[in-house]
Amino acid sequence: MFPPMLQRAAHAIPSQCGICHTWPADIVCEDCVVQFAQPVPRCHSCALPLPGAASTQGLRCGQCLKTPPSLDACVTAVAYEFPWPDLIHRFKFGNRPGLAAMIARLIRSTPWAEPALDQADLVVPMPLAAARLKLRGYNQAVVLARALGPSRIDNLVLWRIKDTPAQTSLQTRAERLASMKGAFAVDPLRTDVIHGKRIVVVDDVMTTGASMFAAAGALRAAGAAHVTGLVFARTGF
Repeated sequence: MFPPMLQRAAHAIPSQCGICHTWPADIVCEDCVVQFAQPVPRCHSCALPLPGAASTQGLRCGQCLKTPPSLDACVTAVAYEFPWPDLIHRFKFGNRPGLAAMIARLIRSTPWAEPALDQADLVVPMPLAAARLKLRGYNQAVVLARALGPSRIDNLVLWRIKDTPAQTSLQTRAERLASMKGAFAVDPLRTDVIHGKRIVVVDDVMTTGASMFAAAGALRAAGAAHVTGLVFARTGF
């Protein structure tokens, strides 16, 4: 009994920065946040980086101009690159749900994240497939959503009704978009909770956006007035 208890206690006590190993420090020290978590111009709709843009307010990438996604807006804190993949892996697979507090602080410090949360009627975490939930023991998106919007979270209104393959196992954007078609639905007995509301959908990582777009599409079909995706890390493709 005692070793796991001691291990959890050790994880909760600030010690070395997980990136530069400064002592003492929080899980990620302030210097590393400044170095690795600077905001960059991104597409307003899908959060892909916009090279050469001075600001992202209202700007959209070519793909989103050509084929607007079901998201009204998308905000991400960092790029999915060093040093963040290791932190995310520990959060998702290393039994470290306590990392959500620090990740939530980084998200809240991102431009347009705080207004999106303030204006939201509901904060909805991305549902996790049952098999993966059983394997991990918790849904990291639920833990993160609780850290971001504890008074507005609803983790039951959006369902994952299709067990899809892991997005990392699919090679192309087209494959990922196709695999997520029909993957989500809103609880049919609770559409009144969604209708006419502003929704923020929370997840830890966004790759092609297939999962986020599918979830947003289900919410829009149920009558949501506005859907914002809020994620910690975004890949560059």
